[in-house]
Amino acid sequence: MRVALMLLLCLGVPSVGASEAPLSVKGATTINAVQARQLYEFGVLFIDVRPAREWGWGHVHGALHLALERRFDELANPDWPRAMPMVLYCDSEVCPHSAEAARRAVGWGFQQVYYFRSGYFAWQLLDFPQGKGSAGEMLAFNPGAPAAAAGVTRD
Repeated sequence: MRVALMLLLCLGVPSVGASEAPLSVKGATTINAVQARQLYEFGVLFIDVRPAREWGWGHVHGALHLALERRFDELANPDWPRAMPMVLYCDSEVCPHSAEAARRAVGWGFQQVYYFRSGYFAWQLLDFPQGKGSAGEMLAFNPGAPAAAAGVTRD
């Protein structure tokens, strides 16, 4: 019995549950946590594609919450400026939602899509700015407003 179990493990029985996110997304730039922090300091828009429950537990401070399964498709609206840089993230390397979000954004014509593959868990591990809930987060963003008037305000 032990030999059979060891044989199954050696043959690479796929893990049950989480699937690993792809290493890259065609048309997007894959970034690590340090690169994400640099983009954050430049004021690039971060978009959290996780479900609302996970968003509520914690997220990149100032990130826009557009859950992949609920609101992310709002970005397909032509009022969103296609030259606007954005960082898309999920939990970690085992969450494929950010890769799917990056694929969609590129498909909709966004030109500066950053795929933050290691996601919020890496951000949190490095103790970078975090928020909980929605208090003080996305204070202003109107995709229909002129480019100079649209923006993200962080405390």
